[in-house]
Order: sequence, then C-alpha cells, then structure tokens
Amino acid sequence: MKILAIESSGRCASAALLSDGMIKGEYTLDTGLTHSETLLPLTDSLLKGTGGEKPDVIAVSAGPGSFTGLRIGAAMVKGLADGWKAGVIAVPTLEALAYRFYGYEELICPLMDARRGQVYGGVYTFAEGNKLETLRTGGAYELKEVLEYINGIGKKVIFLGDGTDRYEEVIKEEVKVPFLIAAPHKRYQSAACVAMYAYEAGEEKVIPAQAFVPEYMRMSQAERERAEKGE
Repeated sequence: MKILAIESSGRCASAALLSDGMIKGEYTLDTGLTHSETLLPLTDSLLKGTGGEKPDVIAVSAGPGSFTGLRIGAAMVKGLADGWKAGVIAVPTLEALAYRFYGYEELICPLMDARRGQVYGGVYTFAEGNKLETLRTGGAYELKEVLEYINGIGKKVIFLGDGTDRYEEVIKEEVKVPFLIAAPHKRYQSAACVAMYAYEAGEEKVIPAQAFVPEYMRMSQAERERAEKGE
C-alpha cells in the first residue's frame, strides 16, 4: 500500500510518502506562509521527487488543531483522492504526534495550544509489541488536569507539541515525576508519523474521500460567537 500523508493541523505544512512500509520522502515547511500557499506545491514536489506514482491511500491528520489548517488539508485531500480514486485514512493528530516516540518506554504526552486557557492533550504509551495504547483519551483539557493525571500515574513522561512552547514553565512547576520536553526536531507534527500510523492501522481504516470530516473537538470562534448571540 502506497500512502501519501498530509499534515496541516499546526504551523508546519508537511507531506510524506510511504511505500512498502518505508518512508520514501518527507517535505516540511515552516515559512510563515499559509497552508493554502504551500501545501499543494510541497506535495507536488514530493511526488515528483519520489517517482511521480499516484498513491493508493491518502492519510490526513484529522485534528485537533488549527481550524483553518485542518479545513485546508481536508479540502486538498478530498480533491486529490477524488481525482486519483484513492481512499482516505483519518489519523488523530495527537496519536500521530505520539508516534514521534514510537517504541519508547516512557509515557508520551502531546500538548497542543488550544487557546482560551486550554490544551489539546492526551497520554499514550507503546505497549508490548510496540502498539500504541491510549491512557488518557485525546481532548480539550485544562493543562493542570492533564498534569495531575500524569502525576497520579507516577511514571517518566515525554512532553511534545506546541503546547510545551507556551506552557514549559507550568510543566516544570507542576509535574512531580521525571520528565523530558522533546527537542525541537521531534516536538512538532510530522507527515511521516501520520503515514506510519496509517500504515499500521491498515486497509480496514480506509474510508471514501467524501466521508472524511476533520475532528475539531471544539467550536470555532465564529461558531461560539453565533451561539452566544443565539443564532
């Protein structure tokens, strides 16, 4: 199964190609340009650089994350999948982030800044056989709620994601167990991790392109404002 993976949930635009269980290429840009400007040209360059063959499946980071970024990624994936007659695998962003530390014995806690005083977070571990196990389901939480849960488990933990950029000092003050904050090269979303998650999920997770819907986990600001006005 040849998998094209798209990651647009965070500040980086990223695309990767996996074939025969191996990553054949990954392009990532963090230039300050919008994903609508970078994601399609980046993906086109990746495919040309890896032989130009069409993928069987497109794996896409499904959320949570930037509302705009997720929508751009979803629109692009649906368009490409329709044109190529390819299926889609929706990959939870937090679980894909956990794949940055595939096979590690420590707890893995991805944290994404959700604003409004919250984080998107979850707690994971790689159980026997290197299968990802969810200990705390990914969701929108108060940061201290996540940290208290980790303290209660009492095991060493690795933090990653852009939430660590904003809340590093809080983590240092509140976490009572041994911990590491991932180095910058392993801290953020990666299309290669999306591809590997999809590869291990297998063909049974493939859905039709038009059935794919991003997982926002919260209402957008515009939706909240309309709800507050009773519209």
